[in-house]
Amino acid sequence: MKLTNSITDVPGIEVGQAQDDEAFTGCSVVMCRKGAVAGVDVRGGAPGTRETDLLNPIHLVEKVHAVLLAGGSAFGLDAASGVMRYLEEKDIGFDTGAGKVPIVPAAILFDLNLGRADRRPDALMGYHAAASASSQPPSEGNFGAGTGATVGKMFGAKQAMKCGIGTASMEIGAGVVVGALMAVNAFGDVVDPETNQILAGLRSADVGTIHLGQAGYFADTLKMMKTFFGRTVLSFATKSNTVIGVVATNADFTKAEATKVAQMAHDGLARAVRPAHTMLDGDSIFALATGGKKADASTVGAYAAEVVAQAIVRAARMAKSAGGLPGLGDA
Repeated sequence: MKLTNSITDVPGIEVGQAQDDEAFTGCSVVMCRKGAVAGVDVRGGAPGTRETDLLNPIHLVEKVHAVLLAGGSAFGLDAASGVMRYLEEKDIGFDTGAGKVPIVPAAILFDLNLGRADRRPDALMGYHAAASASSQPPSEGNFGAGTGATVGKMFGAKQAMKCGIGTASMEIGAGVVVGALMAVNAFGDVVDPETNQILAGLRSADVGTIHLGQAGYFADTLKMMKTFFGRTVLSFATKSNTVIGVVATNADFTKAEATKVAQMAHDGLARAVRPAHTMLDGDSIFALATGGKKADASTVGAYAAEVVAQAIVRAARMAKSAGGLPGLGDA
């Protein structure tokens, strides 16, 4: 199997995206038209989600038909209604006997302070994103849910950097593929797990005289958190951050196994974002299993963490400057 390093390498997975480039917001839809067994794990202290309770292994519904990732804070959850409308038109959903109800869990990130706070992803944008879904590799960086994503916001937007959405995949043997799509809007910094170097994040106060790539460009959020100034700022910090994403595989899993994969996938988030899972973030990861291959859930979960970390690094590397914030994608 020839892979494109995208979540769409997983059979049965499609991605569609839509955005408002002027308002710096958008949404991304991970679609599984034939349904996929799903799980979720929410680790951040300030999440915004929809339809996550039904993913509990003890609950009735086994499969979902799409997962929405959106900007717009809680307003952005409205975009899931548009995804549902599109799926209903295609006769896709959970058969209730009275009609088919599309199951579309969702998670949002806060991007209201970068562009226009009065324009957010809505049902129409969600519909357009769903209608554009395909098995082609999705655009990365300033697209979809990553359009208004930023990182390194401990000292406000002035010292932050642009981030975005990224994807990655790998084949782990016997035809089993694991992929991830991550929208990165973290409070902390994006770190390259291989080098432990900060790629994007909190810039130093001397951003006007030190350029990207030079020593002293990054202030390092983790180090700043233990300073007197950092502790003071944290007491006033807003909960305007999160990393949200989806991991997918073509393994045959139960809901409990999919949930375990979602849990393990957070290890990749913690490797690539420093700090992760704070009270100021809403970090949430969904796991989808489209089926067709036998696989061990622990093995898939271990590699889900790998592709999540890779997708987060891609989100930082592909993000271009926007809203007055620098991005690595300009290089």
